[in-house]
Amino acid sequence: MKLRGLIIAIAVLAALTGALYWSNRQKPAETASADAPPKILTLKQEDISKIDLKKKGADELVLAKDSSGKWQITAPKLLSVEQSTVSPMLSSLSALTSERLVEEKASDLGQYGLSDPALTASITEKNNKTHALLLGDQTPAGNAVYAKLDGDPRVFIIANYNKGNIDKSVNDLRDKRLLTVDADKISKVELIAKKEDIEFGRNKDAWQIVRPKPLRADGPQVEELVRNLTEARMDFSGTDQDAKNVASAFASGTPVATAKVTAESGTQELQVRKSKDDYYAKSSAVDGVYKVASSVGKGLDKGLEDFRNKKLFDFGFSDPNKIEIHDGTKNYFLTKGGEDWWNGNGKKLDAGSAQSVVDKIRDLSASKFVDSGFTAPAIELTVTSNDGKRVEKVQIAKKDTGYIARREGEASLYELDASAISGLEKAAEEMKVAAAPAGK
Repeated sequence: MKLRGLIIAIAVLAALTGALYWSNRQKPAETASADAPPKILTLKQEDISKIDLKKKGADELVLAKDSSGKWQITAPKLLSVEQSTVSPMLSSLSALTSERLVEEKASDLGQYGLSDPALTASITEKNNKTHALLLGDQTPAGNAVYAKLDGDPRVFIIANYNKGNIDKSVNDLRDKRLLTVDADKISKVELIAKKEDIEFGRNKDAWQIVRPKPLRADGPQVEELVRNLTEARMDFSGTDQDAKNVASAFASGTPVATAKVTAESGTQELQVRKSKDDYYAKSSAVDGVYKVASSVGKGLDKGLEDFRNKKLFDFGFSDPNKIEIHDGTKNYFLTKGGEDWWNGNGKKLDAGSAQSVVDKIRDLSASKFVDSGFTAPAIELTVTSNDGKRVEKVQIAKKDTGYIARREGEASLYELDASAISGLEKAAEEMKVAAAPAGK
């Protein structure tokens, strides 16, 4: 009898131990679920097709996708949208999680500012299902706002950053570019500045000066001009009175430049003026007059000489295939073979001394352009590059304390500093044959 009682006690103890074990395993999950902040909206971003924002004291703002899937402002008027500005809004609205639930069934919405909400955001999905999110007052701590869904009795608190992502104005979302053409699609730029009319044409990735006459262009300088034009942005800071002051400042300002950019889509124009220390712009692509960054005005306030290519040679950072130097009675020949340079006698050159000559030629650059002064050439350079497809010939003549150079087939004359030529001559004289390998 005692044995039977012991067996029953052991069985009861085992059952209680198992129940306690499973209870302890399940409890954290149940607690975590109970403590998790409730989700307010769970939508797929790609399914959202329209967002309607109604805010106290402001015009209704409607965003909608066009036929290509891009967002645009359709009210209060049709405007292009800077697509990246919509992303934070979509992120918050599609996966909106509360900080906590305030009331399960709120009877007095007025105490939360939700009976007449400060902002109502209506989200429409592509199946035409609509969700209306109401945002009310800030919490007493000031770090969150009260929120609820229309038709849902619950009241939540959401973080201020979520409200900031949703509560946007037309100026927050609209495309702020003054010229709406993409930089890589521009084929022609005309700049009227400093009483000069300069035209640049693009051939593939290379820019050339077309007007006032064909000239070699400084590619990076032209690219910087294009960047200044395509990155010019509207400045919306200030009040309505400030906007009137901007229009007045432009009207009375001093013209800095007028630029025209042409692409397949057409031509757009930007006028820039300066008033005191500020710059203002008016575009043919958008309505209105706007204050712009000083970098835009300074970037356009340039003349022809600023855009001319001052380099004598175009081989750039790539090593050429062959170089010939004729300096009076001295002649030098360099040919690139693999990683090595070879002289006219077929001997391998010391890498450092040969590279010094290449670098000196690469660095030859005009201190300024001149119209005359070229006489009998004292030095002739021929550089073959681009796997033999580009051959550049330059003649250099002595003038006073400096030198004048001209490229074959061009009328332009480049004035060079004497130090540049003496440095090249010295590097050529010091060029030497590579040392024989040890043991030979």
